[in-house]
Amino acid sequence: MESILGLLEEPLILLFAILFVGSAIGEIKIRGLSLGTSGVLLAAMLFGHFGYKVSLVIQQLGLGMFIVAVGLSAGPRFFRMMKTSGMVFGIIGLSITVIAAVTTIIVSKLFHLSPALSIGIMTGALTSTPGLAAALEATGDPLASVGYGIAYPFGVLAVVLFVQLLPRILKVDLAGDLKKKSGPVRNDQSPEVMTIEVIDPSINKRTLKELQFNQYNSVVISRVIRGDRNIIALNDTVILVGDRLVAVGLTDDLKKLCKKIGREVETNTENHDNVTLRKVTVDALELIGKTIKELQLRRTYGVTVTRIERGGFEFNQNPKWRLERGDVLTLVSSQDRLNDVEKLFSRKKLTVTNIHILSLSLILLLGVLVGMIPIHLPGLGTITFGVAGGPLFLALIIGHFGKLGPIHARYYQPSNQVIRDIGLVLFLAGAGTTAGQGIVEVIQQEGFSLLIGGAIITIVPMIAGYLLARKWLGLSVIHSLGAICGGMTSTPGLGAANQLMDTEDPSIAYAAAYPFALISVAIASQVLVFFL
Repeated sequence: MESILGLLEEPLILLFAILFVGSAIGEIKIRGLSLGTSGVLLAAMLFGHFGYKVSLVIQQLGLGMFIVAVGLSAGPRFFRMMKTSGMVFGIIGLSITVIAAVTTIIVSKLFHLSPALSIGIMTGALTSTPGLAAALEATGDPLASVGYGIAYPFGVLAVVLFVQLLPRILKVDLAGDLKKKSGPVRNDQSPEVMTIEVIDPSINKRTLKELQFNQYNSVVISRVIRGDRNIIALNDTVILVGDRLVAVGLTDDLKKLCKKIGREVETNTENHDNVTLRKVTVDALELIGKTIKELQLRRTYGVTVTRIERGGFEFNQNPKWRLERGDVLTLVSSQDRLNDVEKLFSRKKLTVTNIHILSLSLILLLGVLVGMIPIHLPGLGTITFGVAGGPLFLALIIGHFGKLGPIHARYYQPSNQVIRDIGLVLFLAGAGTTAGQGIVEVIQQEGFSLLIGGAIITIVPMIAGYLLARKWLGLSVIHSLGAICGGMTSTPGLGAANQLMDTEDPSIAYAAAYPFALISVAIASQVLVFFL
């Protein structure tokens, strides 16, 4: 026994022992629920209680990797959601965080808890590991991990039970309610289809490339109907007076184009000459991160992209958008050409990983440097983003653009999960051993108040978020529940919501609320230090 305990003095053996025990705990399922990677935190706290400690360098490395992966994943949606109706769900996510923060201040004063312990309880109640990372960075106190570890299990269970029980208690017909209440509009202005008959003689015998209809921003000409012929619209397609152009775009842009070149006529929905629409899902690794313009689908394959669906939201195509795995493109062309392009998008190569080490290391380096910049807040003092906030801020921006100088963010998007999981367990192993050194004393001193405080900080934001979504924003129950799961950053809760109905609506609401909650919890964890 002593020889085994002696081996744990070796840093690598200790680290892998914690990861093994923690992963085993995390895979234990009770009624379909498991702790997942948080099992590593519990195991690390146990080892820490007996005096073992993982190196701070390991913890900081894991934190940096985890935060960068989170930022790169959230970046493409975070800024784009601000321009769409997804902002409605973003408001819910932000509101849940604000309400949780206010509740945390009240609970802290009521039960006389320390700032680090209070903030840790909040991040556990919201099941937010980035929040915990920010809390540890801001407070410099391992008690934040103790609070997180105590509140986390109830935070997971409470959201799942809330989602499952609320519709039964309210006796709501979810399908009927979904039809009555407003839900997520796929885009603030969903793409429309308009058929325009060409009347303007100045357009006669000119190609689409010469006409430069892209000056109307969102408009894409997908087909040209000439008599009984249905012609695929390519750059060198010649337009004649009397042609009917099938245009896809936003309503205002379509009206401007129609006013300039002709008049609107009834849309011909028949697929003459084998011209058809098809939805294709992006799956090929070599296409992820590339723009529609770079693929040159129109020139190479004679295929036009008219719309893009991402995360349940539909957008008009933009040549500069970089593709992500799971994007659904609406394409127009002949059957054989669509078959070729579908093979292109679904083609898979045996790739072990496509992590761009130069990009990853540069983001981490610049992120840490940004995190060291002092920021003065009038009346509150000076703060820094730290190892958590700096890389997160930088990764959000780079994730949004996809490519910035030598940094290629989206090209290793499929490997984000690997980076995130490895970084997360390394961070939890370090944070857990530090927290474990004082966990018994904290529980003995605070005891029941920790559990009650965690329950309050979990339940109050959920109820308030539901009332906000349902009563003020007028959302359906199923959309409200999905948004609450996103606001509480609860993936198990989303799983429970998806089981209520055979629809993607909970996932849409979750995807729109989650990035806002993710970022706001990390910010709140740092700002709360000044109020506690």
